[in-house]
Amino acid sequence: MRVLQVIPVFYPAISFGGPVNVVYNICKELAKEGHEVSVYTTNAFDEKRNFKLERQEYTYHGFKVRYFQNVLRPDKLYISPSMVSACKKEITNFDIIHLHAYRQFQEIITYHYAKKHHVPYVLHLHGTLPWRTAKKELKLIYNMLFGYRILRDASKVFALSPIEAQQCRAYGLPHEKIEVVPNGVELLEFRDLPPRGSFRRKYNINDDDEIILYLGRVDEQKGLDFLIRAFAYLTKQMNFNSVSLLIAGPGNRYLHKLMSLVDSCSISKKVIFTGSLSEESKVQALVDSSIIVYPERFNVFGLVPLEAAACSKPVIVSQGNYMSKIVEDGGFGFSVNYGDIVALGELMKKLIENQRLSASMGAKGRQYVFKNFGWENITRKIERVYFSVANK
Repeated sequence: MRVLQVIPVFYPAISFGGPVNVVYNICKELAKEGHEVSVYTTNAFDEKRNFKLERQEYTYHGFKVRYFQNVLRPDKLYISPSMVSACKKEITNFDIIHLHAYRQFQEIITYHYAKKHHVPYVLHLHGTLPWRTAKKELKLIYNMLFGYRILRDASKVFALSPIEAQQCRAYGLPHEKIEVVPNGVELLEFRDLPPRGSFRRKYNINDDDEIILYLGRVDEQKGLDFLIRAFAYLTKQMNFNSVSLLIAGPGNRYLHKLMSLVDSCSISKKVIFTGSLSEESKVQALVDSSIIVYPERFNVFGLVPLEAAACSKPVIVSQGNYMSKIVEDGGFGFSVNYGDIVALGELMKKLIENQRLSASMGAKGRQYVFKNFGWENITRKIERVYFSVANK
């Protein structure tokens, strides 16, 4: 089968994470099965990385990636006019198209020519459907002009969880058009874990200190103020001193607010902001940590708790987050009411002090993730949808 994947940005111009990681692994698995896989994307790169592509087309693990020139980038909207002519000429070369963007230029262009030439497409939302958040006026205008039609005309829409499936139904999508398929974990990355200690040495963390880790974007929606206040409660009110908090991930303007909060809580000596981590450093950080906290209030899915479990680490998540159900089903952590500083502080202390409980939860988590969230199994579900759509 000839499959086209469309995503606004892609590896290696953009570091792994989120949809980039998803598309990369889906393509790799599809290529293994003998499918002819292509990716259309742009050459836009991470703002803090000095990166330049040497040519327009690359091949990774048997699938081809074509990078179109990004000419304008107004607040993460990637404009690539050269993709228009490519879609116009080449869209009929594919049996099915898989869109990995919502409210992006690339999606609109691909949709237009797929619809014109009767090429079926499926849509992966990646948690982007809700519009009652930031820039809601612009999102509503987009929905009226393009979004509702793109959703309605998709042969299938992939939802990451039942929560995202419900969001789709609220937009008027019938049940039979929605396919719940979670994201997966690249198990090979976690099969042979690095020895403990390398991440500690890199950041001069005492061998006797326990590490509480947050891994992800430093963003206002991620609940980091909740985590920092709970950590301050743990160290100040509960007199728990042999512990460090690591906040690892790319930041925006919100980072300065968090640093001010850390200073006001008088815990600056115990909190480390690492910035973005490489894949290797990410695994090292997970291995050296005692607990991973995923405090985001609302999320349709999240990979970090699964990656933590793959490293045999217990996880604490907020109850409004869908990952709380995954964590509880797998038995590898706890959930806490968002904003309950005392409860989060007590759970962190409980897991640190009860090493037997932490080890038991970590072992359950690793077994659960390796059984249920490998990309090979998840891509087979996506492949079956492709065949069903193409046959119709």
